[in-house]
Amino acid sequence: MIESGDGGFFRLEDGLLTANDAARGPWSADACHGGPVTGLVARALEQVLPHKQLVRLTLNFRRPVPMLGLTVTAAVDRDGREVAIGSAEVRSEAGICVTASSVHIAPQVRTDLPTAFRPHPDFSKAGPGEFQLRHAPHGQPFFSSGVEVAYPPGETLAPGPTTVWMRTLPIVAGEVPSPFQSLCPLADCGNAVSRNAEFTEAIFINPDLTIAVFRPPESDWLASEAMSHWQPNGVGMSQAQLFDVKGAVGFALQTLLVRPITK
Repeated sequence: MIESGDGGFFRLEDGLLTANDAARGPWSADACHGGPVTGLVARALEQVLPHKQLVRLTLNFRRPVPMLGLTVTAAVDRDGREVAIGSAEVRSEAGICVTASSVHIAPQVRTDLPTAFRPHPDFSKAGPGEFQLRHAPHGQPFFSSGVEVAYPPGETLAPGPTTVWMRTLPIVAGEVPSPFQSLCPLADCGNAVSRNAEFTEAIFINPDLTIAVFRPPESDWLASEAMSHWQPNGVGMSQAQLFDVKGAVGFALQTLLVRPITK
């Protein structure tokens, strides 16, 4: 259940973005969760390319993103008639925290093009539940306070491939997020919802995130059907297909740094 009374993951004050409790990540009390930060980047890129649809966004997390004093800048690297390419940065007082690149396509109105069909989760059969990690090791309020989750029948909180429905706070307080922005917090949760061990047994941090969206979502509730692949060399990957209540909308991919927690 959403508990934050701040109205969004971030608030904008005097040109700087400050994170509310719900934007805090699980690994450090002083750093943001990657999902809301991704929403900020999508927001900035959509503002500089408002006439094309954001279809692919890739972030490289260069350092932890602090909770205070953030700026996000975006630039148009190429703006063609049909396709545009953008770039963005998230900065703090310590320097660049995140770099990003994006692809935007001019949409057309057509109804006669075929596409593949894939069965999708049925939201009407989902039941309310808890986020995979309810209490962070650092003991502070964090991302779980800004989301509501629901699970299809048979899904549990146990490790392994998992499908979860999620509804979240807006990215910035007082603003209505775009469909792409609404996907971002969920897209960065694939490594958690499909982890292969408990949070007390391993860390599984994603140094990057790629979201590819072929159809803008049309509902508040969004789903991730996620699976993680961990290898003995400590390298992993999380892949997730993303859905709205009507069907598939895109994919999310994270590479993972996986390390056992020694006790």
